[in-house]
Formats: sequence, structure tokens, C-alpha cells
Amino acid sequence: MSIDKTSTATEESSVENTDAAPAAVAAVDPRLLVREQGFAGYLGEFKRKMKAGDLGSIPVVVGLLIIWAIFTSLNSNFLTAGNFSDMSVAMVGTGMIAVGIVFVLLLGEIDLSVGSVSGVAGATFAVLSVTHGMNEILALVLAILTGTAAGAIHGFVFARIGVPAFAVTLAGLLFWQGFMLQILGDNGTINLDSEGVVVKLTSYYFSDVAAAYGLAVVVTAGYFLSAFFDNRRREAVGVPSRPLNEIIVRTVLLAVLAFAVAIVFNQYKGLPLAVVIFLAFLLLTDFVLRRTAYGRKIFALGGSVEASRRAGINVELVRISVFAIAGTFAAIGGLFVASKIASANQGAGTGEFLMNVIAAAVIGGTSLFGGRGRTWDALLGVMVIISIQYGLALEGIASPVQYMITGGVLLATVVIDAVTRKTQKTAGRA
Repeated sequence: MSIDKTSTATEESSVENTDAAPAAVAAVDPRLLVREQGFAGYLGEFKRKMKAGDLGSIPVVVGLLIIWAIFTSLNSNFLTAGNFSDMSVAMVGTGMIAVGIVFVLLLGEIDLSVGSVSGVAGATFAVLSVTHGMNEILALVLAILTGTAAGAIHGFVFARIGVPAFAVTLAGLLFWQGFMLQILGDNGTINLDSEGVVVKLTSYYFSDVAAAYGLAVVVTAGYFLSAFFDNRRREAVGVPSRPLNEIIVRTVLLAVLAFAVAIVFNQYKGLPLAVVIFLAFLLLTDFVLRRTAYGRKIFALGGSVEASRRAGINVELVRISVFAIAGTFAAIGGLFVASKIASANQGAGTGEFLMNVIAAAVIGGTSLFGGRGRTWDALLGVMVIISIQYGLALEGIASPVQYMITGGVLLATVVIDAVTRKTQKTAGRA
């Protein structure tokens, strides 16, 4: 009889434990708690991220606004429609190359050859199309492939032979610069057709006001639909997602920004073709990094090469492909630079150009230590650099001072990056 009571008590206890187990195991994602608390929850989450060193793009955006405010107060012409449009077109060449640098920095590596490779691409196009009369489209494709091949060679020597990327690309900087001088010849400058394809890259504007407003609508609608359907997919698999009202707020803010830029463009010549192409490449590369297995492999390599190797990632192939991508974007950027000055010359990709490209990626928020960054960082960083250059030029400040100020901004950014990593380690986030 005692045995029956004992077994009955055990069964009752097990039933009670079974009922209590879900309550004990169940855990609520902290992001859901933040959103349930409304504005107070988001404010608390923001403070927590700041303490943990998770600053994101906030310092860059704030810095850019401060730069614009300072130069606008010094010269009312700084943010006029004409100057803003000129800055937008001028940033594309440097920005394109910076996109490729972001890929390399995500690996925790560096590519010092992109400036020279960009010069080679412009020179190759000029020699093929102007000197030898080749079809411009074919010459354009071959010029871009020249950059792809140069990057792949650097990646092969780095990944397969084991030579440090710094040494490989430094050698590439010297070699490709000499190659550019060789193919340009004694004259050193080849003028491009003012009505040709490459020159039109930066000289063509969509003058119809509907073009700029239409792009603003497409960007805004595209963001909303992407965020909305992404949330639907996350909800379907039980993963935390943003509430609809948050998506709407973000979309409205993006719409205000997009239409404000469209209004400024339409007050001048219209929507620049160069800006449209740049935005298209940013969207494409952002998708590759955030939405594909290949992009995740790049981030994994930037975090730990050995862990990635043990996870089955082909480390050598990813490294070679990343340097090939950097070379490709260097070539594309070089064509935009040649387009802006309507010529290919010996000075292309030399001087401070390389430093501006690397600085754009780093200032935008891409970590020098690998594993953290986005291609949109290239846009933010190049906006900072071009804004400084144009603002100082309007004030008639000499180039040496421009170099010192840009260097100071870069140093501040690297210091912030280093401090952020230490803070994240202290908070257990890195």
C-alpha cells in the first residue's frame, strides 16, 4: 500500500514538474522586450549599446552633419544645389574603389594597389578606344577585366603562396604604376571623347524632374517591401522581428531624406547618372555581403581564419575572390575618375588618392581589424572626405592643411575603432 502511495506521489510530482518545465525553460528574446516597452525601451537599448561600444554609424553621421554645419556657416555656397550635385558626382570614383576596399578590410587585410590599378584601367580604356580605335563598350569591359585580373593575381600570391597582403599589394602598387606609365607613352596624357561612353558616366544628368523623384519612390518602396517581407519570413519561423509601426517610421525617415536629395538635384541639372550607378552597386554589394553564403564566409574569415577553415570554408578561394573584387571596383572607380577629367594621365591613382580611398572605408565605419563593416560605409566615408575637400577649397585653404585635417579625421576614426573593440571585449560582445 505504501508503494502505491509513493508511486502515486511520484507521478503527481512528475506531472507538476512537466507543467512547470515550459515556464522554467521559456526565454523571451530581449529585442522583443525592448519593442514592447515602446520609446523607453528603445532609449534604454540605445544607452546599453553605447556603453557596450556598439556605436554603428552614429559617429560618422553626427560628424558629417557637424562638418556641413561648419562649412555652411563659413560659406553659404557650400550646400547649394550646384555644389552638392558636384560633390555627389566627385565622390563616385573614390567611393567605388572604397567599396572594394571594404571587402578586403572585412578579411582584416589591406590592398595598397587599388590606386595604381584604377590608373591602369583608365589608361587601358584610353589606349584601346582612342589610340587603337576599339569599340568603346568592348574597351570598357576589357579595362574592368584588367582590374579583375590584377586583383586575382594579388589574391593568388597572398592566399596560395603565403606572402603578406601588405607586401604583395605594395609591390602591385609599384608594378601597375609603372605599367600605366608604359602604356600611356611619352606624352603621358590621352584625352577621351567628350561624347563617349566613359565621359558620359559623370557628365550625363537625367534632366526630367520625374527621374529624381522616381528614384526616391523606388528606393523608399523597395526598402519598405524588403523590410516587410523579411519580417514576414522571420515571423514564420518564430524569429524576433520589427513591429510594423517601426518599419513605417523608418520608411518615412528614408522617404524624407530621399525626396530632400531629389529636390536638391532637380534644382541644378537633375539626377546624375554617376549617382544612380553608385547606388546600384552599393545595393548589390550590400545584398551579397548580408544575404548570401559567400558574404557570410567573408565575415567568418574576418573573425577567425582557423575557425573558418575547420568549418569547411575554402579560405584560399574566398581570399582570391575578395582581392579580385577589390581590383574590379578599383578599375570601375578608375574609369569614373578618368570620366571626371575626360582623360587618362600619369597622375591617375597617385599621390593622396590611395589614402583617401582607404580613409573613406575606415572613416565610414569598416574596422581595420576585420569582421565588421558594410559597403554603405564607403558612401558615408567618402561623403566626409569630399565634404572636407570641397569645404576647404571654398575657403581657399591650401592643400597641405587639407591633408592634415583629413589625416586628423582618419586618426580619430581609427582611435574610435580601437576603443570600440576594447569596450566590446569588456562587455563580452567581441
